[in-house]
Amino acid sequence: MLEMIGQAYLWMLEHLLAVNILFSLLIVFFQRRNPTTVWAWLLLLYFIPVLGFVLYLILGQNFHKDRMFKMKEIEGELKYAVRRQEESIYRRKLKLRDPEQERFKSLILYNLNEGEAVLTDNNDIRIYTDGEEKFQALLREMEEARNYIHLQYYIIRNDELWQEIEKVLVRKVRQGVEVRVLFDSMGCRRMRRSDWERLRSAGIKVAEFFPALLGNLQLRVNYRNHRKIVVIDGRIGFIGGFNIGREYLGKSGRFGYWRDTHICIEGSAVTSLAVRFVLDWNYAAGENLFLEDRLFALPEYVRGGKDPVQIISSGPDSSSKEIRDNYLRLIHMARRNIYIQTPYFIPDDDIRDALIIAAKSGIDVRLMIPCKPDHPFVYWATYSYMGELVEAGARCYTYDNGFLHSKCLCADGLVSCMGTANMDIRSFSLNFEVNAVIYSAATTRKLEEAFENDMTKCTLITRKLYEQRSLLVRGKEQFCRLFSPVL
Repeated sequence: MLEMIGQAYLWMLEHLLAVNILFSLLIVFFQRRNPTTVWAWLLLLYFIPVLGFVLYLILGQNFHKDRMFKMKEIEGELKYAVRRQEESIYRRKLKLRDPEQERFKSLILYNLNEGEAVLTDNNDIRIYTDGEEKFQALLREMEEARNYIHLQYYIIRNDELWQEIEKVLVRKVRQGVEVRVLFDSMGCRRMRRSDWERLRSAGIKVAEFFPALLGNLQLRVNYRNHRKIVVIDGRIGFIGGFNIGREYLGKSGRFGYWRDTHICIEGSAVTSLAVRFVLDWNYAAGENLFLEDRLFALPEYVRGGKDPVQIISSGPDSSSKEIRDNYLRLIHMARRNIYIQTPYFIPDDDIRDALIIAAKSGIDVRLMIPCKPDHPFVYWATYSYMGELVEAGARCYTYDNGFLHSKCLCADGLVSCMGTANMDIRSFSLNFEVNAVIYSAATTRKLEEAFENDMTKCTLITRKLYEQRSLLVRGKEQFCRLFSPVL
């Protein structure tokens, strides 16, 4: 056996050039990809022969879009609502409460056409930027559940926060409430099987998105369900950046205070979140919850909100990059200011150029990133791209009061797009993400005020300060940027 392995190894060494050429042809001609991404993979392949192709098989394979998320049961009703709103826009019958919002109708129409994202205008939105406040609100709302709780997170850690949430979920099951927990196998890889079996034995339904094979072997590691959604009775919905773990409460010695953005929605937009959760659940659990009419019954709303909202999603199962396109469109449509918070800033060429043009055109472009990395390669690539905005005249900040994980873009104090998607290529193309587009001056101004408050805890990266960075930092930037399309 050892002799055969040795012979195979020698054969690989002797034919290394031919093998690399074969692998390169496979990447270039048999996969439709962005040329920048192709070159990044080719560089990796030639720097690390053979092993580079193994990494490509694990991280770089294209996802088969035609295998997921069939929703024939509700397709007719959804398309009817979409076509009705499209007709209203084309005939100029759709009226937004704020006249200034009228110029964003083209974005509403795009989301209708591309993502069948219906606009609802009766939503009350509460914003949470602190983990303690967010999870206390979540626990309160779960205690009020009467019919069901649907909970989906990318990361769940079995620590004191999850144990508190689990106690509530178990108690609600005993009261007759139906509870479902959907988790991503990569994000929750530190959880044990016994942790999920404990939930199942308590009557909680559990499903794993892209489960690992043979223990921890994950062949689809590059495709992560990064969504964080909670839907309670079809009445309350949570969406944003917080995962479940003590670090999100600011109790991590490594990160310190955790600054994030999450919203709680009460209104008809919750139905869109409910559909998004069910689509993911149906795929992961092999069920068809669309047959359960009670899960989509319209409840009575107490708060009587007035914010127009569209729930948009994207992922490798989609033919378009809807969230990325919303970011790009809002940048193009801004006339006064653009505020962006993101932990990772690795834009594609279109977004980078749009931001540079906006900054050079006199628009107040502000970008805020963390001052410390949780992923060093991504951080130094982020710092490199930020430098280009600094040189273009944008105001760029590093958040110094802990770790910044917020994902939010605000335009002109009128429209905001926030949720789970970072401003990077991974979120645009590889991760399953969900965002809320909020057409409300009041809510957008609250998000901008939170940004402005964060500025007091930031360092402004001036052109002079950026140019003074060390040779070591410059080298890290260039090296990490080179491979940024595959990070």
